[in-house]
Parts: sequence; C-alpha cells; structure tokens
Amino acid sequence: MNESQIVEIWQLFKEYIDKKNIDVAAERYIDLLADYGIGDDIMTSALGTDTALDYAINYYLDLDDDLTDDYNDEWDD
Repeated sequence: MNESQIVEIWQLFKEYIDKKNIDVAAERYIDLLADYGIGDDIMTSALGTDTALDYAINYYLDLDDDLTDDYNDEWDD
C-alpha cells in the first residue's frame, strides 16, 4: 500500500463518519495500518492531504506538536 492509497481509502470512508468521531476513526485507521505493517515513511508521505489524518499520523509517529496545536485551534473557533 502506498501513500495515495492510504489517502484515497481514508477520504472514501471519512464522508460516512459522524464529524464528532472523525478524530477517533483517523487514529484507529492509522493504528490498523501500522498493525498491517505500513511503514512510518509511507505514513509520513501521506501527510498534507487531510487535517484529521495528519493529526492521527503525527500522533502515532509522535512528531512535532505544532500541527496538534493548529488542529485544536480549528475546533476552538
């Protein structure tokens, strides 16, 4: 599986998920990908297409907190 497939699958199912559950669904999706052996480098390549997916990838990979702060600020507005 490559980064474009990761994004395409996420975007396909995202529209059917209740907005209040998007964050949890994204985190579970990334956890599932990791369980199936998708490498960190492929997940990192998928960054930049969807905010919830980016947040979940950054959380899983324990990357910088700037994105997390920006994402939380979106919900505060």
